[in-house]
Amino acid sequence: MKQLLFALIITTSLSNCTTKKTSYEDEIKLFQYALNIQFADAEKSPLKEEDLKTFKSLDFFKIDENYKFIADLELTPDAPIIEMKTNTERIPLFKKYGIAHFTINGQKLELSIYKEQKIGMGFDNYETLFLPFNDASNGVTTYGGGRYIDMEIPSKDSKTIVIDFNKAYNPYCVYNEKYSCPIPPTENNLSIDISVGVKAYSKHH
Repeated sequence: MKQLLFALIITTSLSNCTTKKTSYEDEIKLFQYALNIQFADAEKSPLKEEDLKTFKSLDFFKIDENYKFIADLELTPDAPIIEMKTNTERIPLFKKYGIAHFTINGQKLELSIYKEQKIGMGFDNYETLFLPFNDASNGVTTYGGGRYIDMEIPSKDSKTIVIDFNKAYNPYCVYNEKYSCPIPPTENNLSIDISVGVKAYSKHH
């Protein structure tokens, strides 16, 4: 799921490159555009057939660059492989890649970042990292089961990582119960409100 989304966004970004410097707002609008293109495509959309017929756009919060952070990265190479619970009986395997430390409005926070593993595949076969999280907006303006962010793997010697909550999106099971979605671990529960990214799903969109 997340590999497809990440690939789509990268492809869209490359196809829209110009000599003009892209602003941050343009970058996020491009991310949103790529999501909407995916959701409108019958072959790629997680929407049910009846919902796809009336789909116009996902609902997004206002873009806010203050929710993009260069976090300190604490790598966890010795972390064990864990089974992450989902909304179904499927139990995917993940390994904690590292812990991101950052500050919002003077409050020090941390989130664990994961890398998925499938049987017979090594971690290096994955080109993205996975950040599932909950925040105080869950069940109010965002999906009650949390949201995800896909992240680029930083360079080998990097001690920081970029977290952009404007790129937070909903699990596919929000739109269709046929999908099996990881449940954010409790260690990734944020006590603050993250009002950026994709909002709770409403079929009128």
